[in-house]
Amino acid sequence: MNSLIIRDPQADHLLTPANSVMTIIDYQPVQVNSINSMNRAELVNKIVTAAELVSGFNIPIIVSTVNVATGINKPTIPRLAKILEGLSSHDRTSINAWEDEGFYNAVKSTGRKKIIMAALWTEACLTFPTLDALKEGYEVYALVDAVGGTSPLAHEMALRRIEQAGAVMISVTQLACELQRDWARKETVGVMVNALKHDGAFLEM
Repeated sequence: MNSLIIRDPQADHLLTPANSVMTIIDYQPVQVNSINSMNRAELVNKIVTAAELVSGFNIPIIVSTVNVATGINKPTIPRLAKILEGLSSHDRTSINAWEDEGFYNAVKSTGRKKIIMAALWTEACLTFPTLDALKEGYEVYALVDAVGGTSPLAHEMALRRIEQAGAVMISVTQLACELQRDWARKETVGVMVNALKHDGAFLEM
């Protein structure tokens, strides 16, 4: 059976590989090791799964780090960096990535208005660029199970703040299903299923 409705992938109100861009901000050792809102190993697994998923759908990914060039911080954690190999990282000193010219122009140059955003910490490096992007007319989808804060309360309050401002909360599994949309799209079924397995949605029986 074929799908009855053909939708424009660029004009679709849902996320598609043609209308979205992903940002991955500050997944560096110090930030990961300071997360206390969820299990850190699970956090790393989630962001790696999300990066593999988005890469598999050929969605642009904008990467940013903070204070690597100054020598204060280390680059993106190795497991994630392996997935992002070949992508330039916009290193900055500003806490808010949206205030960094290189990062801002990289997002803007994609021409896409739907941003799948992941960043550490939730209360700072996710919240601030989300609020700025929303103000400029972008739609922001916060990847809630792949982000974390310095405490459960800090994480929760940050998510509340950006949701009240208009951001959309989304999980890795939901993202996988939304991008795939139809089992008949054979070229990306494997990408989606692999992400769902890593995310724990599919169990081997």
